[in-house]
Amino acid sequence: MTEKIYDAVVIGGGPSGATAATDLALAGHSVLLMERGGRIKPCGGAVPPRMLEDFDIPHSLLVAKARSARMIAPSGRAVDMPVGEIGYVGMVDREDFDEWLRERAEHSGAERLMGTFEKVERDEHAHPLVTFRRERGAPIESVRARCIVGADGARSAVAKQCLPDAERVKCVFAYHEIIKSPEPDAFGSTEVFDPNRCDVFYQGKLSPDFYAWVFPHGDTASVGVGSANKGFSLRGAVSTMRSDLDLTRCETIRREGAPIPLKPLKRWDNGADVIVAGDAAGIVAPASGEGIYYAMVGGRVSAEAASTFLKTGEAKALRTARKRFMKEHGRVFWILGMMQYFWYSSDKRRERFVDMCDDKDVQHLTWQAYMNKKLVRSKPMAHIKIFLKDTAHLLGLRPASS
Repeated sequence: MTEKIYDAVVIGGGPSGATAATDLALAGHSVLLMERGGRIKPCGGAVPPRMLEDFDIPHSLLVAKARSARMIAPSGRAVDMPVGEIGYVGMVDREDFDEWLRERAEHSGAERLMGTFEKVERDEHAHPLVTFRRERGAPIESVRARCIVGADGARSAVAKQCLPDAERVKCVFAYHEIIKSPEPDAFGSTEVFDPNRCDVFYQGKLSPDFYAWVFPHGDTASVGVGSANKGFSLRGAVSTMRSDLDLTRCETIRREGAPIPLKPLKRWDNGADVIVAGDAAGIVAPASGEGIYYAMVGGRVSAEAASTFLKTGEAKALRTARKRFMKEHGRVFWILGMMQYFWYSSDKRRERFVDMCDDKDVQHLTWQAYMNKKLVRSKPMAHIKIFLKDTAHLLGLRPASS
């Protein structure tokens, strides 16, 4: 395979890599999509309706549509946040969703290759070699690429090799168990499990610095937790949650764990011929951990930057990917990061955070921002009210509800 030079080799077949491969192939470039296979990322699977529209995703890939979220405080107090008439939270199963995206990339003209990336090598030729193994113990093979797109997830091997300080990215470690959903009347009510509701637990016993969740996936459900505390037992937290919710009787289908980056990398390209996207670029929303939509956006802007580079030969075009993404989403990421820093630091603050979620203004603007993926500017007074309430809660001037 060393004889062929691809315009782009995309390393990683998740939502970001598959999107980049599709867009580059549709732009007329020769593309190789290299995927490791045999791995499903731990993910709640929540996606906004905007993602389906922006990326032409069929509704048939949704395994459920959640119409509300329930926030559960350390005290056990639960606050329901109905979506209302503005939309829904779509739920996908990553095993089927990711494969559909890869198949679309192939149908768009990208070649698929099952293999594990080894490293980027350079020799006397103009374009770098991408080395890989088709399976463990197999001989190392290589292909040449005019441009390399690293979409190989958090702790990206491409980023570590090609970008400065990429190995220092901080991560939350996520773990979840996919279980068979309880029978509709198993509990006699929807207090414990509702197939149309996402449950989010802000409790220090389940996560000292993030949150735990139960998300419906139709016939299955995702029960998971995240934490950046390496000494915290994620499996133990999920076991506790399943026991408390009487979900231990539900069959466990699979277990998955992986790191999730907390902050976008300062550089997404090497100034020559390598660019990263998705988790490899660190673009997962703080506080919420939402990554699918942002991964696909990252894949798209990186593909557009790579395409411009391939057409013009100007390596500076690769810089535009991060600039475009941060211009559109950087402010939201900053606000979510501050929210995580303040509200997830103690059970006292978590209690106040859940109490604040009971406010109708907070609920409306939260859902508007989630659906549209931007801060809502149409109600400035609502923003002022929320800021004042937020400050009061933070300073302890307003007692949390019991």
